[in-house]
Amino acid sequence: PYLGVMQLSRGFKAAATMPAGARRHGPWFKSTSKEPSERGKSRDNGGPRSRALRGRSGREKEEDRGEGWGHQARYVGCYEDNTRQRTLRGMSFFDYKKMTVFRCQDNCAERGYLYAGLEFGAECYCGHKIQASNASESECNMECKGERSNTCGGINRLSIYRLELAQESARRYGSAIFRGCFRQPENLSIALPASQLMLNMSVDKCVDFCTEKEFPLAALAGTTCRCGFPSTRFPLHEREDEQLCAHKCAAEEFESCGSAEFLLVYQTQVQDNRCMDRRFLPSRAKQLVALASFPGAGNTWARHLIELATGFYTGSYYFDGSLYNKGFKGERDHWRSGRTICIKTHESGQKEIESFDSAILLIRNPYKALMAEFNRKYGGHIGFAAHAHWKGKEWPEFVANYAPWWATHTLDWLRYGKKVLVVHFEDLKRDLFVQLQRMVALLGVPACEDRLLCVEGQKDGNFKRSGLRKLEYDPYTPEMRKAISGYIRTVDAALKLRNLSGVPEDYLPR
Repeated sequence: PYLGVMQLSRGFKAAATMPAGARRHGPWFKSTSKEPSERGKSRDNGGPRSRALRGRSGREKEEDRGEGWGHQARYVGCYEDNTRQRTLRGMSFFDYKKMTVFRCQDNCAERGYLYAGLEFGAECYCGHKIQASNASESECNMECKGERSNTCGGINRLSIYRLELAQESARRYGSAIFRGCFRQPENLSIALPASQLMLNMSVDKCVDFCTEKEFPLAALAGTTCRCGFPSTRFPLHEREDEQLCAHKCAAEEFESCGSAEFLLVYQTQVQDNRCMDRRFLPSRAKQLVALASFPGAGNTWARHLIELATGFYTGSYYFDGSLYNKGFKGERDHWRSGRTICIKTHESGQKEIESFDSAILLIRNPYKALMAEFNRKYGGHIGFAAHAHWKGKEWPEFVANYAPWWATHTLDWLRYGKKVLVVHFEDLKRDLFVQLQRMVALLGVPACEDRLLCVEGQKDGNFKRSGLRKLEYDPYTPEMRKAISGYIRTVDAALKLRNLSGVPEDYLPR
């Protein structure tokens, strides 16, 4: 009865970009709390927008904004690129349908990069320096997917632009993210290989130095700035109380600069490329693993994480062109091709479930999943449903049809699935490293810990609806809540019956 719901058309309207985080400054003189993890949380979400981004218009207008950073760019030439050692090593994103020169420049400029490069008609790379030699202009010969009149590089060739506008201010106040206070790791020079003595240390100076050196972490240790990657030697899991790092900077009265023993760590904009390469399985998979979820439970995001963590493409029971265009290359394969590490499915019939050898079952709070799927259905993968849809008959009809399916989906997988690993979306968000380790173990791939740490550092990918358009009201009526509470209790009981932990407690309104 639920199958009809699955063959939904997939739209994808919004740009595939990450909202830039805001620079946080150290906690000098602000903190009275002794609770590091809570403080970390509030700082990770809030904080002032970086000065470079202030006053920019909303992301929705991105495509049609005529003026802006991009037009102050100067073309510098056609350059070689190679997938092992990228020429531009900052952020990157792909759009195999709508890439334009302006959009690439705009995204790189907004994150404070010096260069923007386009490749293969559809790929955009940002960086602070060009690390390759010139190629002949004739080798940059592919037109952009989103505008035929312009060239966007070629095969392993980049059309590179230097971004002129507001260069210094944009670079200085780039969007470094505050990660916390950490004890100095052992074997310091291996854990954080680049360093510089800075007698007039400030957060910006250290972040700039590490960005220039192409490292994703900047660690302030008093008058020394150190740079590195999150690794098993410095995994960023054991946060210390921020007060231990609250030593004033030499050059900035209101910033903390850490000490020799306790380092204050920021994540720079440099993309950690240790987990970016992906390919198909070298030999045919011995088992078919489902990545099963109710729609709206974060399946696309989980695929992104699995691909980064394992280095292999994921497949799908459906074909979704918009996801293929966003770089999910396994989307085109038949789900039984055996070339992908796991297969996305929303199916919940006995026959479909029994055709898989094992499964990762992703469960999400139904209140959140229903709203996410409603937004996707009426607004695309990272877009939003219009006000009229929420207020009209679409929403109540949708809840009446989908809410019972949320429950039967999980019940069916628990009943018919072979070797089912249950992962709660909320746990994955809260404790990515541990949950991803469990998932990779089920997939039978040796988990490279440094690769998992790399994923953790760039976990959002392009699969998040920006939080800008929250509904101003609660769309659930008391009747809807009553029904959904019943479904939650049923699923909770079914999980406990199998000696699994029940649903996270925030599912039920308390």
